[in-house]
Amino acid sequence: MRTDTPWSTLPAREHLLAAAVDAAGAPVLDVVVPVHNEEKDLETCVLRLHDHLARTFPYRFRITVADNASTDRTPQVAARLAALIPEVRSYRLEEKGRGRALRTVWSHSDSPVLAYMDVDLSTDLNALLPLVAPLISGHSDLAIGSRLTRSSRVVRGSKREFISRAYNLILRSSLAARFSDAQCGFKAIRREVAQRLLPMVEDTGWFFDTEMLVLAERAGLRIHEVPVDWVDDPDSTVHIVRTATEDLKGVWRVGRALAVGALPLDRLARPFGDDPRDRALPGVPGGLARQLVGFCVVGGLSTLFYLVLYSLFRQGVGPQFANGAALLVSAVANTAANRRLTFGVRGRGGAVRHQAQGLVVFAIGLALTSGSLAALGTTSGAPSHGTELAVLIAANLAATVLRFLLFRAWVFPDRRTDHQDAPKAPAHELRNVR
Repeated sequence: MRTDTPWSTLPAREHLLAAAVDAAGAPVLDVVVPVHNEEKDLETCVLRLHDHLARTFPYRFRITVADNASTDRTPQVAARLAALIPEVRSYRLEEKGRGRALRTVWSHSDSPVLAYMDVDLSTDLNALLPLVAPLISGHSDLAIGSRLTRSSRVVRGSKREFISRAYNLILRSSLAARFSDAQCGFKAIRREVAQRLLPMVEDTGWFFDTEMLVLAERAGLRIHEVPVDWVDDPDSTVHIVRTATEDLKGVWRVGRALAVGALPLDRLARPFGDDPRDRALPGVPGGLARQLVGFCVVGGLSTLFYLVLYSLFRQGVGPQFANGAALLVSAVANTAANRRLTFGVRGRGGAVRHQAQGLVVFAIGLALTSGSLAALGTTSGAPSHGTELAVLIAANLAATVLRFLLFRAWVFPDRRTDHQDAPKAPAHELRNVR
């Protein structure tokens, strides 16, 4: 997994000013059309896309044909279109892979907003302006077209519909993805986000989109979804089984990297204050309100998880061992969840130390709950299972207050630093692939 990204955080999102963009001489939007052996459809696609943008898009634009290792006349068609139309250019890559083509062209582009769409133009082009508008305004970091929202209108076979929904269900259950459609070939990204995000994306094929979105979402970047009208291309050359297999391998690889904290997602964070939730409340320490909400949610889920584990363990062992085992497992999960969700710590730096400190907090909770069980056994002799659970809930509530205070003051103290003083990695050299 690639981690060679710049050290400083992303700048605050700002509205792209037309005058400033015009002065820079770069088009606002660069739409990439990745192709492989598309000599029949390429010209129709480019002419239709150019006509639509010329009529409806209020800013300067560019259409880039990214030919990845075509063996037919696709390179000649792309070159002819680039010669005839000033807003069209072509890139030639000698290696195959849609992800590789997008990363290469996006990395070389000077446009502040980068987009791509499939050559079959299955997505209605009327969704293009709504797709890129939130990126131009500074509202969002990425934007995707979705065929799976209620207001989308989609025409396609039941087989592809089932595969698409099953794949997105896998992403939701395994990677906790919240975006609705990872595979729609209709996406856009701000250039400064792409410069930081793309070096982390390892896949060079069809899983490129999914990996990019998962990492962006885990880093806290804002993803805007646009419902689209979409008509399936019956002549699509995508090999469904092979693509699905590679996608599942990618899900496993990314899930494993996220689980062990192998990705420096903190390098994709926006500066403190860019998020309205970061604004200080009078008389309230910075971040306290949000941390309390996150801690309560994580605590509630952890308590349910703990009670389920205790009930399962209690069927085969005594109450003390069942309590200790259930509390240990839930404590590790609780520390990991609070580390990421409540206190916003990303990456694997300090993860072992945080877990060790979390185990100390666990020992305090164990002492409180075990002491409560011991006292109950002494006074009641043989209490019922329901009584045990009630005592444990009360003891956990007391331990929860202490746990939050220890987490906030000791395990995850606020050590916010000025990222502008952080060392910056040297700029990557760009290779001209024309």
